[in-house]
Amino acid sequence: MRLTPELIVRAYAGGVFPMAESADAAQIHWFEPRHRGVMPLEAFHVSRSLRKTRRRGGFRFRCDGDFRGVMAACADRPETWINDAIFRVFGDLHDLGLAHSIEVLDRDGSLAGGVYGLALGGAFFAESMVSRVSGGSKMALAELVARLRRGGYRLMDTQYRTPHLASLGGIEIPRGAYRRLLAAALDAPADPARAFAPANPEVADGAFWSEEPVDRQMPDHP
Repeated sequence: MRLTPELIVRAYAGGVFPMAESADAAQIHWFEPRHRGVMPLEAFHVSRSLRKTRRRGGFRFRCDGDFRGVMAACADRPETWINDAIFRVFGDLHDLGLAHSIEVLDRDGSLAGGVYGLALGGAFFAESMVSRVSGGSKMALAELVARLRRGGYRLMDTQYRTPHLASLGGIEIPRGAYRRLLAAALDAPADPARAFAPANPEVADGAFWSEEPVDRQMPDHP
């Protein structure tokens, strides 16, 4: 089965996503976990140490500056589920304005961290992230969450909950609950132009992410 943008949109709208066993694998497998990872946008936790990393590092933030470069960086690891077919179809989805990347750039313009995913209705499906410096992927996620909130998005799907995501506020919910959230999010109005603007012109580093924590009562995480 050839992956097409239309097939990907139908699958994600139905709660299913593709993965390959490796970068070289030709076969695609489809998944719908019994317990789904999601990131509640209002509960995302930005630690004090992460805010300090941002202030200290001289980073710059942008959206969709190098989508395929972020994908390639995400796939550049010993084990990856991003094969050529997935790389190609998400590039096509980006060209159609449906897939987006958040990039954190270091002082020299190199990629410090990034995340990419698919936006449908009021739902965003975060596919993969990469960190080239300490805290790089966390800063990219913080920027993504801030942008999704700005654009009125209702759901951020992370597919699975990892310890990394759990430390930021990620949770797991049963499949049935996820399907209900997904249906509501797909029908919800959202503003992709506000969420995926190239950069925030009002701040020097281009971020929409505020340095203030979302939940002041949550303990700090290193």
